[in-house]
Amino acid sequence: MANSFGTDILIQAQDPRSAANFYVQQLGFHVTGETPQMMSLHGDHINLFIEQGPALGPVLEVTVDSVEEAKLRLLKNGCEIIKDEPDFPRCYVKDPFGLIYNLTS
Repeated sequence: MANSFGTDILIQAQDPRSAANFYVQQLGFHVTGETPQMMSLHGDHINLFIEQGPALGPVLEVTVDSVEEAKLRLLKNGCEIIKDEPDFPRCYVKDPFGLIYNLTS
């Protein structure tokens, strides 16, 4: 069961552009993409994506061998699916300890 954390972190904000400006001005990120629903920022070591919406908290990215197998295993062990959009692809899982991550393969 190999896995790895990615360099992407996602947060949510009511005004993604305002949040992006904060991270650009205060932490030296660079805006690399913008849509009406999301701002993409890149830094030297991590990428930050700011999605419009109510705050869930930070969403880390975890790469697994099989998203479907990991999802089933995690559900059986006390996790809950927060958001599942296979076409995006996106599968946010919240574990019993409060950590939220997007499963990718």
